[in-house]
Amino acid sequence: MALNMSGLQNLLLLINYFYHLKNTLMKFTILAIVSTFGITQFAVGQNNNIGQQNAITTAVPFLLISPDSRHAALGDAGVATSPDANSSYWNAGKLVFIEKDFGGSLSYTPWLGKIVNDMSISYLTGFYKINREQVVSASLKYFNMGYISFRDINNIDLGEFKPYEMALDVTYSRKLTENFSLGITGRYINSNLTAGFIGSDAQAANSVAADIGAFYTKDYKGAKPSNLSIGASISNIGAKLTYTDDNNKDFLPTNLRIGSAYKREIDAYNSLTFTIDLSKLMVPSPTPDGSNRDKPLLNGMFGSFGDAPGGAKEEFQEIMTSIGLEYWYNDTFAGRLGYFNESKNKGNRKYFTVGLGFRKRAFGLDVAYLVPTNKRDSPLAETIRFTILLQFDKIRAEEEQSVTD
Repeated sequence: MALNMSGLQNLLLLINYFYHLKNTLMKFTILAIVSTFGITQFAVGQNNNIGQQNAITTAVPFLLISPDSRHAALGDAGVATSPDANSSYWNAGKLVFIEKDFGGSLSYTPWLGKIVNDMSISYLTGFYKINREQVVSASLKYFNMGYISFRDINNIDLGEFKPYEMALDVTYSRKLTENFSLGITGRYINSNLTAGFIGSDAQAANSVAADIGAFYTKDYKGAKPSNLSIGASISNIGAKLTYTDDNNKDFLPTNLRIGSAYKREIDAYNSLTFTIDLSKLMVPSPTPDGSNRDKPLLNGMFGSFGDAPGGAKEEFQEIMTSIGLEYWYNDTFAGRLGYFNESKNKGNRKYFTVGLGFRKRAFGLDVAYLVPTNKRDSPLAETIRFTILLQFDKIRAEEEQSVTD
């Protein structure tokens, strides 16, 4: 393992894991190492030779974790799917095409449940349609990392700490034509991993970022109506983040995502949607001398398309693929399948996803389940997500209120 300033999240995951073991000696060993190195972060050693592991690491990777169940069940594809209350996360541009006038959703994911039992990701979002051409929304993503028990090198109890990360978003989405829209999201990020708890110079890290999204959609009439949508977004464009000083800054997980979705009505009751997303981190590839890590923000973003040590072959390996299939019966019951693929040299995440959905008037419920291809060794095994949606029409809400009165 190589020590650097880009992987404290990984360190905390291991601490959390060993904290839940019954082997006191093992816990003491891990916690003693933590106390010895202070806030020093670590990441898995990386080999920069093409064909071997050279994964890109960033600060606050929780920003890239799919927050809602519907799109998680589609293999983490969502830049061009039909809009819903969670659209601002996937593509700020498409939110304005949502059919409902206001609403929101709440999602909950027990995280790394195969390893620990007190980590989770929660996502709360709400939207309001100003008029036919404009929509605004706000959301909160909260990553609970569970409790960490700190001990010094002499095994003296320093107490417990509950690290967390959060992102607060505000989105504006607008139609430019009947078929095309743009959107922008502003984001505040707070990462509190140790905050000086163990007597070091660590502090909570803060940053701001923005997302930009574009969306095009067109309906096709005929005996079997269909719809084609195309989307693109760049997320987490923002200032580098540091837990100590300006000499130890890490890139945010700036991510480019492009994709398409095609929906076909089979008959009056049944429909199928096929969607595919391609995504790539706009973050410098690791180099043997570490020089890429010190690049300025814009230089690092746009230079990320040609800075891989292995050349074009390694650049293509940095592209992740998400494929999903969604079936609806009578716009009430949904079944979903998906697959996510990442190069074995860039992280090697490969998994299938499945999910179910239900809609009844204003209410919706989605569930997703993740099945890694290497189920035995993957910490993502048995990941399950839950999402509740409430989406209303203004006219219907007014009518229901008048009946109540």
